[in-house]
Amino acid sequence: MLSKVFFSLRPSIRKVERESSVLKNGSMLLEDLIASCDGESNPIRTYSADELVKATDNFHPSCLISEDLSFQVFRGFLDDRSVLIKKYFEGRWLSEAKVTSMAIRDIIISMQMSTHKNALKLLGCCLEFSIPALVLEYAAKGVLDHHGGLGFSRSLPWKTRMLIAKKVANALAYLHTAFPRPIIHRDLKPACIFLDDDYLPKLSDFSLSITIPPQQLHVEDSVRGTPRYVDPTYLATGYLTEKTDVYSFGVVLLVFLMGRKIQDVDQALAAEEDRSIPKYLKLHASNGEYKTIVDPCILEEVGADEQAHQQLQDFLALVLLCTKDEREARPCMIDVAKELVRIEKSVLCY
Repeated sequence: MLSKVFFSLRPSIRKVERESSVLKNGSMLLEDLIASCDGESNPIRTYSADELVKATDNFHPSCLISEDLSFQVFRGFLDDRSVLIKKYFEGRWLSEAKVTSMAIRDIIISMQMSTHKNALKLLGCCLEFSIPALVLEYAAKGVLDHHGGLGFSRSLPWKTRMLIAKKVANALAYLHTAFPRPIIHRDLKPACIFLDDDYLPKLSDFSLSITIPPQQLHVEDSVRGTPRYVDPTYLATGYLTEKTDVYSFGVVLLVFLMGRKIQDVDQALAAEEDRSIPKYLKLHASNGEYKTIVDPCILEEVGADEQAHQQLQDFLALVLLCTKDEREARPCMIDVAKELVRIEKSVLCY
C-alpha cells in the first residue's frame, strides 16, 4: 500500500525537483551574467536576503518610498550608505513566473544603463528571494508623483521641469541607440523618474523593456503599460517601435506642463466627441488658449515675460508632435532631445 502511495507521489516530487533546478540554475546563470560585467566601470554585487532585511528593518512601511502593481521601493542602508531596494512580488494579475521574468529584465537593462548619468544605477541584486530584488543608488529627492512634482505643496519650478525633461530625453535616446538593437522602455511615466540632491533625473524601472529583434523595425507583444501613457498605435496593433516611447514621453511632458496627473484630462475630454488628447490640445493651442493648459504656478513664475511664454508654446508644440496619432509623424528621441535643448536655451533668464 505504501509503495503505491509513494509511486503516485513521484510525479509531484519530480515536478518540485525540476522547479527547484530551474530556479537554482537560473540564479546561477544570472550570477554569471552579472560577474561577466566590466567590474571597473560597472561593479555589480550580489546581496543576501538577510542583508536586505536588515537594511530595511524587515521592509518596514516607514522605509517605503514608492510602489507599483508588482514591486515596492524601500530606502535602506548598506555598505555605509543609503540605497534604494526594489522588491518584487506576485499579485492578483501577475504570476510569480511572470514577475520573476520582469525582475530579471529590470536587472539586465538597469545594468546596461548604469553607465548613463541619467539612469538609476544598479549597485547589485539579491537572488535569494523567490523573486530577485534590486539594490539601486539612492535618490535623495525621491520619485516624481502623478502630477510631475514631489508630492503635495512640492511643485517644481519651470526651469527644473525643463531640466528633467531634457535629461530624461537623453536617457531614452541612449536606450534607443547605444546598444546593438534598440531597447524600448514601454512603461514611461513620472513614477519612473527619481531625482538626486541636485534635482537631476534618474530614469528607472526597465521591467517591461523589450528589444527590437535583428533585421526588424518593430517587435510584436501583448499590450503592457500604464493607461493614458500607452501609445494608441501599440494599443491597437501590439506593435512596438522607438516611437512608442516617444508618445509616452510626450504625455510625460504634458504632465510637466499642466502640473496635473494625466487622468485629470479625462474630465476635460468628457464633453468632447473625440476623446483624443492630441486633438484636444491642438484645438486649445490653435485657439490661443494654451494658458488654460499650463500650470498656474508656471504662469505666475514666468510673469509677463514674452520669451518665456513663447517657450511654453514651443514646449506644447513638442508635446503635440510627440503624441501624434500617426506613429511615423512623431520625431525620434534624439530629435526630441535636441529640440528640448533649443527650447531651454531660447530663454536665458526671466
